[in-house]
Amino acid sequence: MNARVLFVDDDPQILSAFKRNLRKRFDLQTAEGPAAGLKAIEEDGEFAVVVSDQQMPEMDGITFLRQVKAKNPLTVRMMLTGNADQQTAMEAVNEGHIFRFMTKPCAPDDLAKAVEAAQEQYRLVTAERDLLEQTLAGSVKVLVDVLSLHNPEAFKQTARIRSWARAIAKPLKLTDPWTLNMSIMLSSIGEITLPAELSGKRRKGEALTEVEKALVLRSPEVARDLITNIPRLGPVATAVYYQAAGFDGSGFPGDGVSGEDLPKEARVLRVLIDLAAASNADLPPASVFDAMAKNSAQYDPEILALARARLTPPDETPETEDAPEVHEVPVRLLRDVHKLHEDVVTESETVLIAAGHRLTRAMIKKIQNYHQVHKIKEPLMVIEVHDDEDALIDA
Repeated sequence: MNARVLFVDDDPQILSAFKRNLRKRFDLQTAEGPAAGLKAIEEDGEFAVVVSDQQMPEMDGITFLRQVKAKNPLTVRMMLTGNADQQTAMEAVNEGHIFRFMTKPCAPDDLAKAVEAAQEQYRLVTAERDLLEQTLAGSVKVLVDVLSLHNPEAFKQTARIRSWARAIAKPLKLTDPWTLNMSIMLSSIGEITLPAELSGKRRKGEALTEVEKALVLRSPEVARDLITNIPRLGPVATAVYYQAAGFDGSGFPGDGVSGEDLPKEARVLRVLIDLAAASNADLPPASVFDAMAKNSAQYDPEILALARARLTPPDETPETEDAPEVHEVPVRLLRDVHKLHEDVVTESETVLIAAGHRLTRAMIKKIQNYHQVHKIKEPLMVIEVHDDEDALIDA
Protein backbone atom coordinates (compact mmCIF):
# COMPACT_ATOMS: atom_id res chain seq x y z
CA MET A 1 0.00 0.00 0.00
CA ASN A 2 1.16 3.55 -0.70
CA ALA A 3 2.30 5.04 2.64
CA ARG A 4 4.61 7.78 1.38
CA VAL A 5 4.70 11.06 3.29
CA LEU A 6 5.65 14.48 1.87
CA PHE A 7 6.73 17.33 4.17
CA VAL A 8 6.63 20.83 2.66
CA ASP A 9 8.27 23.84 4.34
CA ASP A 10 10.29 26.84 3.16
CA ASP A 11 12.85 26.37 5.96
CA PRO A 12 15.52 23.79 4.99
CA GLN A 13 16.56 23.38 8.64
CA ILE A 14 13.06 22.30 9.63
CA LEU A 15 13.00 19.85 6.74
CA SER A 16 16.33 18.43 7.91
CA ALA A 17 14.86 17.97 11.38
CA PHE A 18 11.92 16.05 9.89
CA LYS A 19 14.33 13.72 8.08
CA ARG A 20 16.50 13.24 11.13
CA ASN A 21 13.62 12.45 13.50
CA LEU A 22 11.20 10.57 11.26
CA ARG A 23 13.06 8.90 8.38
CA LYS A 24 13.31 5.57 10.23
CA ARG A 25 9.56 5.46 10.81
CA PHE A 26 8.23 6.63 7.43
CA ASP A 27 8.86 6.55 3.69
CA LEU A 28 9.54 10.26 3.82
CA GLN A 29 10.23 12.90 1.18
CA THR A 30 10.68 16.66 1.66
CA ALA A 31 10.14 19.69 -0.57
CA GLU A 32 11.46 23.19 0.04
CA GLY A 33 8.39 25.32 -0.60
CA PRO A 34 5.02 24.75 -2.28
CA ALA A 35 6.31 24.90 -5.87
CA ALA A 36 8.74 22.09 -5.11
CA GLY A 37 5.94 20.21 -3.36
CA LEU A 38 3.65 20.39 -6.37
CA LYS A 39 6.54 19.34 -8.62
CA ALA A 40 7.19 16.30 -6.40
CA ILE A 41 3.53 15.29 -6.66
CA GLU A 42 3.57 15.80 -10.44
CA GLU A 43 6.73 13.75 -10.95
CA ASP A 44 6.42 11.08 -8.25
CA GLY A 45 2.67 10.55 -8.11
CA GLU A 46 0.24 10.45 -5.22
CA PHE A 47 1.44 10.61 -1.61
CA ALA A 48 -0.58 9.08 1.21
CA VAL A 49 0.03 12.10 3.45
CA VAL A 50 1.16 15.67 2.79
CA VAL A 51 2.23 17.86 5.74
CA SER A 52 2.57 21.56 4.98
CA ASP A 53 3.66 24.77 6.70
CA GLN A 54 1.27 27.74 6.46
CA GLN A 55 3.51 30.82 6.12
CA MET A 56 5.56 30.38 2.94
CA PRO A 57 6.65 33.13 0.52
CA GLU A 58 5.50 31.68 -2.81
CA MET A 59 2.11 30.39 -1.69
CA ASP A 60 0.50 29.92 1.72
CA GLY A 61 -0.17 26.45 3.03
CA ILE A 62 -3.94 26.67 2.65
CA THR A 63 -3.65 27.47 -1.07
CA PHE A 64 -1.04 24.74 -1.48
CA LEU A 65 -3.17 22.09 0.23
CA ARG A 66 -6.17 23.14 -1.88
CA GLN A 67 -4.10 22.40 -4.99
CA VAL A 68 -2.96 19.08 -3.52
CA LYS A 69 -6.61 18.14 -3.04
CA ALA A 70 -7.41 19.08 -6.65
CA LYS A 71 -4.57 16.88 -7.94
CA ASN A 72 -5.00 13.93 -5.54
CA PRO A 73 -8.34 14.06 -3.69
CA LEU A 74 -7.56 11.03 -1.51
CA THR A 75 -4.24 12.33 -0.16
CA VAL A 76 -4.61 13.08 3.55
CA ARG A 77 -3.55 16.67 4.23
CA MET A 78 -2.07 18.06 7.47
CA MET A 79 -0.89 21.52 8.50
CA LEU A 80 2.03 22.15 10.84
CA THR A 81 2.46 25.87 11.47
CA GLY A 82 3.67 28.49 13.90
CA ASN A 83 0.69 30.64 12.96
CA ALA A 84 -1.96 29.21 15.28
CA ASP A 85 -4.67 31.88 15.15
CA GLN A 86 -8.27 30.76 14.94
CA GLN A 87 -8.88 32.26 11.50
CA THR A 88 -5.99 30.31 9.98
CA ALA A 89 -7.29 27.09 11.54
CA MET A 90 -10.81 27.71 10.20
CA GLU A 91 -9.57 28.44 6.69
CA ALA A 92 -7.32 25.38 6.74
CA VAL A 93 -10.23 23.13 7.67
CA ASN A 94 -12.78 24.71 5.33
CA GLU A 95 -10.58 25.36 2.28
CA GLY A 96 -7.71 22.89 2.60
CA HIS A 97 -9.90 20.13 4.07
CA ILE A 98 -7.11 19.14 6.39
CA PHE A 99 -7.04 16.04 8.59
CA ARG A 100 -5.01 17.57 11.45
CA PHE A 101 -3.97 21.12 12.37
CA MET A 102 -0.79 21.16 14.48
CA THR A 103 1.37 23.96 15.82
CA LYS A 104 5.11 24.44 16.01
CA PRO A 105 7.08 23.40 17.92
CA CYS A 106 5.71 19.85 17.78
CA ALA A 107 7.36 16.95 19.60
CA PRO A 108 8.61 14.27 17.17
CA ASP A 109 6.54 11.54 18.86
CA ASP A 110 3.36 13.63 18.66
CA LEU A 111 4.02 14.40 15.00
CA ALA A 112 4.75 10.74 14.25
CA LYS A 113 1.48 9.64 15.88
CA ALA A 114 -0.43 12.20 13.82
CA VAL A 115 1.22 11.00 10.59
CA GLU A 116 0.43 7.37 11.49
CA ALA A 117 -3.23 8.33 12.03
CA ALA A 118 -3.20 10.09 8.65
CA GLN A 119 -1.75 7.00 6.98
CA GLU A 120 -4.52 4.88 8.51
CA GLN A 121 -7.10 7.37 7.23
CA TYR A 122 -5.58 7.10 3.76
CA ARG A 123 -5.73 3.30 3.97
CA LEU A 124 -9.42 3.43 4.90
CA VAL A 125 -10.48 5.87 2.17
CA THR A 126 -8.48 4.07 -0.53
CA ALA A 127 -9.83 0.69 0.56
CA GLU A 128 -13.37 2.06 0.28
CA ARG A 129 -12.59 3.54 -3.14
CA ASP A 130 -11.05 0.30 -4.37
CA LEU A 131 -14.05 -1.72 -3.20
CA LEU A 132 -16.49 0.63 -4.91
CA GLU A 133 -14.44 0.75 -8.09
CA GLN A 134 -14.06 -3.04 -8.25
CA THR A 135 -17.79 -3.46 -7.68
CA LEU A 136 -18.64 -0.90 -10.34
CA ALA A 137 -16.05 -2.27 -12.77
CA GLY A 138 -17.44 -5.78 -12.33
CA SER A 139 -20.99 -4.56 -12.89
CA VAL A 140 -19.98 -2.57 -15.97
CA LYS A 141 -18.12 -5.58 -17.38
CA VAL A 142 -21.21 -7.75 -17.02
CA LEU A 143 -23.25 -5.05 -18.78
CA VAL A 144 -20.71 -4.72 -21.59
CA ASP A 145 -20.47 -8.51 -22.00
CA VAL A 146 -24.25 -8.75 -22.37
CA LEU A 147 -24.37 -5.86 -24.84
CA SER A 148 -21.50 -7.33 -26.84
CA LEU A 149 -23.57 -10.43 -27.48
CA HIS A 150 -26.08 -8.11 -29.13
CA ASN A 151 -23.40 -6.28 -31.16
CA PRO A 152 -20.19 -8.33 -31.45
CA GLU A 153 -18.56 -5.95 -33.93
CA ALA A 154 -18.85 -3.00 -31.54
CA PHE A 155 -17.13 -5.05 -28.84
CA LYS A 156 -14.31 -6.00 -31.18
CA GLN A 157 -13.52 -2.31 -31.67
CA THR A 158 -13.78 -1.64 -27.92
CA ALA A 159 -11.35 -4.47 -27.20
CA ARG A 160 -8.75 -2.97 -29.55
CA ILE A 161 -9.19 0.49 -28.04
CA ARG A 162 -8.66 -0.91 -24.54
CA SER A 163 -5.42 -2.57 -25.58
CA TRP A 164 -4.20 0.63 -27.25
CA ALA A 165 -5.11 2.68 -24.17
CA ARG A 166 -2.94 0.40 -22.05
CA ALA A 167 0.03 1.25 -24.28
CA ILE A 168 -0.32 5.02 -23.97
CA ALA A 169 -1.87 5.57 -20.51
CA LYS A 170 1.25 5.64 -18.33
CA PRO A 171 3.07 8.45 -20.18
CA LEU A 172 -0.12 10.52 -20.01
CA LYS A 173 0.06 10.52 -16.18
CA LEU A 174 -3.69 10.29 -15.79
CA THR A 175 -5.06 11.41 -12.44
CA ASP A 176 -7.57 8.56 -12.45
CA PRO A 177 -6.85 5.74 -14.94
CA TRP A 178 -9.99 3.94 -13.75
CA THR A 179 -12.12 6.65 -15.33
CA LEU A 180 -10.47 6.08 -18.71
CA ASN A 181 -10.99 2.33 -18.41
CA MET A 182 -14.71 2.77 -17.68
CA SER A 183 -15.07 5.43 -20.40
CA ILE A 184 -13.68 3.06 -23.03
CA MET A 185 -15.85 0.17 -21.89
CA LEU A 186 -18.99 2.33 -22.04
CA SER A 187 -18.08 4.46 -25.06
CA SER A 188 -20.39 2.62 -27.46
CA ILE A 189 -23.31 2.04 -25.10
CA GLY A 190 -25.31 4.76 -26.86
CA GLU A 191 -25.38 2.61 -30.00
CA ILE A 192 -27.84 0.18 -28.41
CA THR A 193 -30.58 2.66 -29.31
CA LEU A 194 -29.69 2.58 -33.03
CA PRO A 195 -31.88 0.42 -35.30
CA ALA A 196 -30.27 -2.88 -36.26
CA GLU A 197 -30.34 -2.03 -39.98
CA LEU A 198 -28.51 1.25 -39.28
CA SER A 199 -25.78 -0.59 -37.36
CA GLY A 200 -25.48 -2.98 -40.30
CA LYS A 201 -25.09 -0.14 -42.79
CA ARG A 202 -22.35 1.42 -40.68
CA ARG A 203 -20.43 -1.86 -40.47
CA LYS A 204 -20.61 -2.26 -44.25
CA GLY A 205 -19.55 1.35 -44.86
CA GLU A 206 -22.78 2.15 -46.70
CA ALA A 207 -23.98 5.74 -47.13
CA LEU A 208 -26.35 6.99 -44.43
CA THR A 209 -29.34 9.28 -44.79
CA GLU A 210 -29.35 12.63 -43.00
CA VAL A 211 -31.71 11.23 -40.37
CA GLU A 212 -29.44 8.24 -39.81
CA LYS A 213 -26.38 10.49 -39.53
CA ALA A 214 -28.17 12.54 -36.88
CA LEU A 215 -28.97 9.41 -34.86
CA VAL A 216 -25.35 8.28 -34.97
CA LEU A 217 -24.11 11.78 -34.14
CA ARG A 218 -26.20 11.98 -30.97
CA SER A 219 -25.35 8.52 -29.64
CA PRO A 220 -22.78 9.97 -27.16
CA GLU A 221 -25.60 12.05 -25.68
CA VAL A 222 -27.69 8.90 -25.23
CA ALA A 223 -24.70 7.22 -23.62
CA ARG A 224 -24.18 10.12 -21.22
CA ASP A 225 -27.83 10.08 -20.16
CA LEU A 226 -27.65 6.34 -19.46
CA ILE A 227 -24.35 6.46 -17.56
CA THR A 228 -25.34 9.49 -15.47
CA ASN A 229 -27.83 7.28 -13.62
CA ILE A 230 -24.99 5.14 -12.21
CA PRO A 231 -23.45 6.47 -8.96
CA ARG A 232 -19.79 7.67 -9.15
CA LEU A 233 -19.75 7.55 -12.94
CA GLY A 234 -20.31 11.28 -13.49
CA PRO A 235 -16.78 11.86 -14.91
CA VAL A 236 -17.21 8.80 -17.14
CA ALA A 237 -20.53 10.14 -18.45
CA THR A 238 -18.88 13.48 -19.28
CA ALA A 239 -15.93 11.82 -21.04
CA VAL A 240 -18.22 9.64 -23.13
CA TYR A 241 -20.39 12.64 -24.01
CA TYR A 242 -17.36 14.50 -25.43
CA GLN A 243 -15.75 11.49 -27.16
CA ALA A 244 -16.53 12.89 -30.64
CA ALA A 245 -15.51 16.46 -29.82
CA GLY A 246 -12.47 17.84 -31.63
CA PHE A 247 -9.60 19.47 -29.78
CA ASP A 248 -10.48 22.58 -31.80
CA GLY A 249 -14.10 22.45 -30.62
CA SER A 250 -15.43 20.87 -33.82
CA GLY A 251 -17.72 17.86 -33.84
CA PHE A 252 -20.43 16.84 -31.39
CA PRO A 253 -21.69 18.42 -29.16
CA GLY A 254 -20.33 21.72 -30.52
CA ASP A 255 -21.00 23.61 -27.29
CA GLY A 256 -17.76 25.62 -27.35
CA VAL A 257 -15.73 23.33 -25.10
CA SER A 258 -12.31 22.74 -26.64
CA GLY A 259 -8.62 22.14 -25.98
CA GLU A 260 -7.62 21.18 -22.46
CA ASP A 261 -11.09 22.11 -21.19
CA LEU A 262 -12.20 18.79 -22.70
CA PRO A 263 -11.77 15.83 -20.31
CA LYS A 264 -8.46 14.11 -21.03
CA GLU A 265 -10.31 10.78 -21.23
CA ALA A 266 -12.50 12.22 -24.01
CA ARG A 267 -9.40 13.40 -25.89
CA VAL A 268 -7.92 9.90 -25.64
CA LEU A 269 -11.20 8.39 -26.86
CA ARG A 270 -11.33 10.74 -29.87
CA VAL A 271 -7.87 9.67 -31.05
CA LEU A 272 -8.31 5.94 -30.42
CA ILE A 273 -11.85 5.68 -31.80
CA ASP A 274 -10.80 7.42 -35.03
CA LEU A 275 -7.82 5.07 -35.30
CA ALA A 276 -10.08 2.05 -34.86
CA ALA A 277 -12.57 3.37 -37.41
CA ALA A 278 -9.82 3.87 -40.01
CA SER A 279 -8.17 0.46 -39.68
CA ASN A 280 -9.19 -3.06 -38.68
CA ALA A 281 -5.58 -4.03 -37.96
CA ASP A 282 -4.33 -4.94 -34.50
CA LEU A 283 -2.05 -1.91 -34.82
CA PRO A 284 -2.97 1.03 -37.07
CA PRO A 285 -0.53 1.51 -39.99
CA ALA A 286 1.47 4.70 -40.43
CA SER A 287 -0.79 5.74 -43.32
CA VAL A 288 -3.70 6.13 -40.88
CA PHE A 289 -1.68 8.51 -38.72
CA ASP A 290 -0.63 10.41 -41.86
CA ALA A 291 -4.29 10.89 -42.78
CA MET A 292 -5.18 12.03 -39.25
CA ALA A 293 -2.26 14.49 -39.27
CA LYS A 294 -4.00 16.35 -42.11
CA ASN A 295 -6.77 17.14 -39.62
CA SER A 296 -4.46 17.52 -36.65
CA ALA A 297 -6.42 20.42 -35.15
CA GLN A 298 -9.12 17.93 -34.18
CA TYR A 299 -6.77 15.94 -31.92
CA ASP A 300 -4.84 16.64 -28.76
CA PRO A 301 -1.29 16.88 -30.20
CA GLU A 302 0.32 15.17 -27.19
CA ILE A 303 -2.05 12.19 -27.35
CA LEU A 304 -1.83 11.84 -31.13
CA ALA A 305 1.98 11.94 -31.06
CA LEU A 306 2.09 9.43 -28.21
CA ALA A 307 -0.31 7.09 -30.02
CA ARG A 308 1.82 7.24 -33.14
CA ALA A 309 5.00 6.54 -31.19
CA ARG A 310 3.51 3.63 -29.22
CA LEU A 311 1.09 2.02 -31.68
CA THR A 312 2.68 2.20 -35.14
CA PRO A 313 3.69 -1.37 -36.04
CA PRO A 314 7.34 -2.10 -36.84
CA ASP A 315 8.26 -2.94 -40.43
CA GLU A 316 8.68 -6.54 -39.40
CA THR A 317 7.32 -8.32 -36.37
CA PRO A 318 9.63 -11.23 -35.50
CA GLU A 319 8.21 -14.25 -33.78
CA THR A 320 9.05 -14.37 -30.09
CA GLU A 321 8.75 -16.95 -27.37
CA ASP A 322 6.33 -14.58 -25.60
CA ALA A 323 3.73 -14.84 -28.39
CA PRO A 324 0.57 -16.46 -27.00
CA GLU A 325 -0.09 -20.05 -27.97
CA VAL A 326 -3.35 -20.52 -29.85
CA HIS A 327 -5.37 -23.66 -29.09
CA GLU A 328 -8.11 -25.38 -31.08
CA VAL A 329 -10.97 -26.20 -28.72
CA PRO A 330 -14.37 -27.77 -29.42
CA VAL A 331 -17.47 -26.06 -28.04
CA ARG A 332 -17.98 -28.68 -25.34
CA LEU A 333 -14.50 -28.07 -23.84
CA LEU A 334 -14.66 -24.29 -23.53
CA ARG A 335 -13.58 -22.93 -20.12
CA ASP A 336 -13.51 -19.53 -18.43
CA VAL A 337 -9.72 -19.32 -18.82
CA HIS A 338 -10.18 -19.10 -22.59
CA LYS A 339 -9.95 -15.86 -24.54
CA LEU A 340 -11.23 -15.86 -28.11
CA HIS A 341 -8.47 -15.51 -30.68
CA GLU A 342 -11.00 -15.54 -33.53
CA ASP A 343 -14.72 -14.76 -33.78
CA VAL A 344 -17.28 -17.37 -32.78
CA VAL A 345 -19.15 -17.89 -36.07
CA THR A 346 -22.21 -19.96 -36.87
CA GLU A 347 -22.41 -22.20 -39.92
CA SER A 348 -24.55 -19.49 -41.52
CA GLU A 349 -21.61 -17.04 -41.12
CA THR A 350 -23.21 -15.02 -38.31
CA VAL A 351 -20.75 -13.64 -35.77
CA LEU A 352 -22.02 -14.70 -32.35
CA ILE A 353 -19.19 -13.40 -30.15
CA ALA A 354 -16.25 -11.33 -31.36
CA ALA A 355 -12.59 -12.15 -30.93
CA GLY A 356 -10.98 -10.61 -27.87
CA HIS A 357 -13.55 -11.80 -25.35
CA ARG A 358 -12.36 -13.43 -22.15
CA LEU A 359 -15.09 -16.05 -21.87
CA THR A 360 -17.36 -16.09 -18.84
CA ARG A 361 -19.49 -19.04 -17.77
CA ALA A 362 -22.58 -17.24 -19.07
CA MET A 363 -20.97 -16.78 -22.49
CA ILE A 364 -19.89 -20.41 -22.62
CA LYS A 365 -23.43 -21.50 -21.79
CA LYS A 366 -24.80 -19.25 -24.54
CA ILE A 367 -22.34 -20.71 -27.08
CA GLN A 368 -23.15 -24.28 -26.09
CA ASN A 369 -26.91 -23.70 -26.13
CA TYR A 370 -26.72 -21.96 -29.50
CA HIS A 371 -24.59 -24.79 -30.85
CA GLN A 372 -27.35 -27.31 -30.12
CA VAL A 373 -29.80 -25.40 -32.31
CA HIS A 374 -27.86 -23.60 -35.07
CA LYS A 375 -24.40 -25.16 -34.97
CA ILE A 376 -21.18 -23.22 -34.54
CA LYS A 377 -18.08 -23.72 -36.63
CA GLU A 378 -15.57 -25.84 -34.75
CA PRO A 379 -12.93 -25.89 -33.45
CA LEU A 380 -12.79 -22.49 -31.78
CA MET A 381 -9.44 -20.71 -31.70
CA VAL A 382 -8.62 -19.60 -28.15
CA ILE A 383 -5.76 -18.43 -25.94
CA GLU A 384 -5.47 -19.49 -22.32
CA VAL A 385 -5.21 -16.57 -19.89
CA HIS A 386 -4.82 -16.84 -16.13
CA ASP A 387 -4.29 -13.21 -15.11
CA ASP A 388 -6.78 -10.41 -14.47
CA GLU A 389 -7.14 -8.52 -17.73
CA ASP A 390 -9.95 -6.28 -16.50
CA ALA A 391 -7.68 -4.01 -14.46
CA LEU A 392 -6.45 -2.80 -17.81
CA ILE A 393 -5.12 0.70 -17.39
CA ASP A 394 -2.58 1.60 -14.72
CA ALA A 395 -1.33 4.97 -13.59
